[in-house]
Amino acid sequence: MKQVLIIPDVNNIEETLKLAAQYNLGFEYNDFFLPDILDDKDKLESVCANYKQYDLPNYCTMHGAFFDVIPFSPDKRIREISLLRINQSLDVARKLGVKAVVFHTNYNPFLNSKAYVEGFIKQNIKLWNDILQQNQDINIYLENMFDTTPDIMEAMAEGLSSNNNFGICLDYAHAALSKVAPEKWARALGTYIKHVHINDNDLISDLHLAWGDGVINRGVFYEAYHKYMSQATVLIETSAHENKVKSLEVLAREGFLE
Repeated sequence: MKQVLIIPDVNNIEETLKLAAQYNLGFEYNDFFLPDILDDKDKLESVCANYKQYDLPNYCTMHGAFFDVIPFSPDKRIREISLLRINQSLDVARKLGVKAVVFHTNYNPFLNSKAYVEGFIKQNIKLWNDILQQNQDINIYLENMFDTTPDIMEAMAEGLSSNNNFGICLDYAHAALSKVAPEKWARALGTYIKHVHINDNDLISDLHLAWGDGVINRGVFYEAYHKYMSQATVLIETSAHENKVKSLEVLAREGFLE
């Protein structure tokens, strides 16, 4: 049975829990990638405590820090703060008992010389291999963000796949905005995909619409999911409650939810 997740609303947790119970959903926490929360111990503890007072779903993931997180930067100071943010995210994940943390690759597609790409792949394999080895108690998933083709992530995944706690998070909506059709991303990365983000858009901007409110070909997604990544967990990555409900209704009506 596939595990589907939604983003919980800490300010309206009972409503989110009710929806999760109705559809047997997990959570992906989106409260902890903001620097202001990571650096404010009292605020961070308060948000964690607000969640932990409830009977939460058994399977939860978390989105890690990503704003300006460039751990492969040639600037030592930027590397230091980026690694701090990654480690802070992993610490919060342990507090909440989540199963996996999602981080962006933050690849810059405008820096596309052969030397840059080869260096990017090599540096990221070394960097994330060290992080994965040091955090074997939690799964770490790398997500496509600005990536325009799947080949760089595929090369990185090949170099990291010996770690049992590594996986790719395929953001299907991001892939739909790239140079390569999203189903081709699924085919190229399917061996490594352990988590999928879905929402809808107009194929121009990353709008995070309810599933079915944009023009992404849903039938092609369902086919690609079952063919290439059927064991992956799936996050409905939209924040407004009404968009979660609408997305779940579409997924159920179209047979994706069991």
